[in-house]
Amino acid sequence: MGYGLISIKGKTMSLIVMGILDLRKQTDHFTKLQQIFQKTTHLIDQYHPDELAIEAPFFGKNVQSMLKLGRAQGVAISAALARSLPVFEYAPRKIKMSITGNGNAAKEQVAGILQNILDMKGMTIQMDATDGVAAAVCHYFQTNKPVSEKSYNSWKDFISKNQGRVSGK
Repeated sequence: MGYGLISIKGKTMSLIVMGILDLRKQTDHFTKLQQIFQKTTHLIDQYHPDELAIEAPFFGKNVQSMLKLGRAQGVAISAALARSLPVFEYAPRKIKMSITGNGNAAKEQVAGILQNILDMKGMTIQMDATDGVAAAVCHYFQTNKPVSEKSYNSWKDFISKNQGRVSGK
């Protein structure tokens, strides 16, 4: 399981921490779920994030793998909800599109762009960790889109609101 926490100060985004929870040594699925819950609550208690962004389950051919992944995601979501954090879920393609502009981008492409955005040059990169960071960055991009100060219903409306920008020529 990969995770990443970012900080936003003004318009500046920076990496706080990223890493992985390696569960491969555990054979019992329920112990894995317990460790996911514990790690997630530990990160929340340590860093006090405002929100949790998570990758939505994706559909695969192996039903057992999908079930296990769904349980793992549910446990991480439950840990956030237990700490009263709002949860936001993004499809894998949405995350990739948000970071690279291509919903079919490879993990390496996502990691490379994140390295530039968050100035992670020289850091050891683990693809599962950058998946967690990518969900956080996607959430920032999705919730902090610039909003136009003015909106216009027609050309007539634009002209009436922008007299100083319109020429009579």
